[in-house]
Amino acid sequence: MTIMEKLTILSDAAKYDVACTSSGVGRAAKAGAVGNSMACGICHSFSADGRCISLLKVLQSNACVYDCSYCVNRRSNDTARATFTPRELAELTMAFYRRNYIEGLFLSSGVIGCADNTMELMIRTLSLLREEYRFGGYIHAKAIPGADERLVARLGRLADRMSVNLELPSRQSLQRLAPDKRGEDVLRPMDQIAQGIRQTQNELTLYRHTPRFVPAGQSTQMIVGASPETDRQILSLTAGLYKKYRLKRVFFSAYMPVVADSRLPALTTRPPLLREHRLYQADWLLRFYGFSADEILDEKQPNFHPLLDPKCNWAVNHPEFFPVEVNRADYEALLRVPGVGVTSARRILQARRGGPLSAEGLRRLGVVMKRAQYFITVGGRMGVNASLGRAQLIGALSSGGGMALPETARQLSFFDTTEEDLSKCLTGQI
Repeated sequence: MTIMEKLTILSDAAKYDVACTSSGVGRAAKAGAVGNSMACGICHSFSADGRCISLLKVLQSNACVYDCSYCVNRRSNDTARATFTPRELAELTMAFYRRNYIEGLFLSSGVIGCADNTMELMIRTLSLLREEYRFGGYIHAKAIPGADERLVARLGRLADRMSVNLELPSRQSLQRLAPDKRGEDVLRPMDQIAQGIRQTQNELTLYRHTPRFVPAGQSTQMIVGASPETDRQILSLTAGLYKKYRLKRVFFSAYMPVVADSRLPALTTRPPLLREHRLYQADWLLRFYGFSADEILDEKQPNFHPLLDPKCNWAVNHPEFFPVEVNRADYEALLRVPGVGVTSARRILQARRGGPLSAEGLRRLGVVMKRAQYFITVGGRMGVNASLGRAQLIGALSSGGGMALPETARQLSFFDTTEEDLSKCLTGQI
């Protein structure tokens, strides 16, 4: 099997991992232009300082001993299999990097034989990149649940970020849909990574040149829609993971019906993309807006409103908190107002030092008055009728309709690249 054939198989198999945003952009260099982009396996992620970086997103292997019902790489699925040797993948990464196609690597893998064997292959790949090729670019590596702690520690010294996929929101669902996996095997490396990060941070206060362990932190991913958990259960678990393991991100992946199984939604079922979107909105409220999971959803309303984003839904259900006077409210109160974000709240605090704010001034500060006008007063005056009922308010906020997703909504896929193009890249002709 050629390198191109392996790349096509293993980059396409990696697209279901959403710990970074898929691109699929294929753009050849033009006369006078600077930079290239290669479609096969390239995706985008964001660094801590906000820069967008291109990554080669690929699996070490899509051969797997597990038979997880939701996974396209399950051992019982009839699909083409391929495995990169460490040398092949290291050389491919460096060839793409030297041509300025990528700035880093996103590496995951199916379980080849056992977790330890798979981790050793990944470690050899990263060791070649870091030690032989002196590659200093960004690397995100997936830890394999059940692997030896020493291998997890070794991988953490080579990667910038690590992640362990939680996959499903409960032990019951994991046992039903992925009977070969155990919840303990997922949480153990997650806890080890969290402890290693804390230990490194403590050592850096004493020793400046302490070897860094996973300096960009860790993340995880959950599949949404393959199991019966409510949005409240998923959000409560998310909040717990942030608190216990200090994760950088929890990613949500709308279940993509790719294999037929009686335990899963039918293949004709559309992915719950709106539900995934609502979870990301709520995740933002947890991390930046001071909300708790129990505030966003409760036992009476365990799932997100189909027409309202989580912040608007909270505001509609808590009329006693409003209206908020923007010329007097503190930062925490401003963050609760729909249409007011972290940046605009800070701008309001700064701008009102120079005098009272007006509605037009709020617009210039970035406040979305289309939503905020129902929940604020400006100088004691409310811009719209304050006597709107709950149903009228929901209708106004949702513009009288739901958020219907287009029938064509789908997971982005990778496009075709010819073997001739890849050969030219590897030999330095392009």
